[in-house]
Amino acid sequence: MTPAADERDQIRAAMQRILDGMPQRSNGALTVVALALEADVPRNALTQRHPDLKNEFYESIAERGATLDIESQLRATIAKLKATIANKNRELAQFKTDFPALVRVVNQLTLENQQLREALANPHGTVIPFPRTNRDDRPR
Repeated sequence: MTPAADERDQIRAAMQRILDGMPQRSNGALTVVALALEADVPRNALTQRHPDLKNEFYESIAERGATLDIESQLRATIAKLKATIANKNRELAQFKTDFPALVRVVNQLTLENQQLREALANPHGTVIPFPRTNRDDRPR
């Protein structure tokens, strides 16, 4: 047998093992990388020397209705990101609702602070400061 024919047989046998769910060398993922590992050939053997076998592998996957692992991972990531966006949008809406009330409170506190400072600065006001005492002068 020629090396190319032997390689093709290895790839076909690996395809069958992966599709049957009984991989021996790889994790059994439905990818070219897993197929190359399973067949014990370099990945470029599938992408350059035997692209027809690579296409046959993907066609077999499509016929069985199986989705590629990477596709499943990407779909899960997309769902997770959509949930995160929805949560962030809810938080933003809450912040937009709370913001005007917080601005009113800050303005009210600023006005009260200003009034207290004016009352303290006015010597004829009703605010009488207590004399300061040293800590040592306190009764024990």
